[in-house]
Amino acid sequence: MARASMRAVDSERLKSHPELSFSFGPYTYGLITNNGRSLLSVTRGSETATKNLEWALGDGTFGQSYVYREKGKYYEAQLSLYTALNGLDITTGHSRALPQSIEMAAGGYTSPATIRQCFGCHFTAATTNDRFDPDQSTMGVTCEACHGPGAEHVALMSSGMVDAKGSMMNPAKLNPADSVDFCGACHRTSADAVLQGLSKMGAINVRLQPYRLQKSRCWGKGDARLTCVACHDPHNKIARDAEFYDSKCLGCHRQSPSTKAAANRPGRACRVSTRGCVTCHMPKIEVPEAHSTFTDHWIRTARQGEPYPE
Repeated sequence: MARASMRAVDSERLKSHPELSFSFGPYTYGLITNNGRSLLSVTRGSETATKNLEWALGDGTFGQSYVYREKGKYYEAQLSLYTALNGLDITTGHSRALPQSIEMAAGGYTSPATIRQCFGCHFTAATTNDRFDPDQSTMGVTCEACHGPGAEHVALMSSGMVDAKGSMMNPAKLNPADSVDFCGACHRTSADAVLQGLSKMGAINVRLQPYRLQKSRCWGKGDARLTCVACHDPHNKIARDAEFYDSKCLGCHRQSPSTKAAANRPGRACRVSTRGCVTCHMPKIEVPEAHSTFTDHWIRTARQGEPYPE
């Protein structure tokens, strides 16, 4: 999360791809990174528009998007750099219809409310005292993004106060619903999915992990252990090995069909295997427009070839 954003010129992805090109209908793009700047140019016939990309959003695991501003307004670049492609394509969520003007071909205007939300999830303290000031923000998601301002905590710790830990917000103490909503503030909850119209948009909503998690049967039964942090430690890199999560699953599910249910293990045993649980019950879903696959957090018995469930 600490690499959720950076200055575009500091992006290792762009440094390793200093000259990128792309064509879309009558538009020809170039993204050049050198001499302390990342410039996106768009050409159509005799017309050319050049934009100075200021920020890169995303650590590059799947891809990276870019933001520029003009006359106090913010724009998300029409193109993103996708890791699987090792190149550029239309930014996920942007229309693939041909832009009507060269300015629209460069990027899409982002409303004040939306840009604050984007910076709120990819930066730390972009908005303070209800004032949006991205130039004074801290790149990436740092401790204070989740735990709140830390100056008082540092002062108390330095003075030797034994209860100094109470001066910081501790998300681990939240109840299950609030805990998932807390993570969902950025990863998006069921309410976000419905209000933003994403719940009926097909596989693209697989990226909304809290929303998908809350559709699981375990969640509906109110198992207090089923939260984001039950499986993911926000202080460490995410584990990519499927078998890493077996112990998490078996913390709630019985290991054998012959084992009797217990209060701490109400989940039925899998009759197939106790290894690689997530490969069957949390399948990888391909999102073509994102050129990536994402783990579906709707825990269920997934069958090969079945339609994506919404």
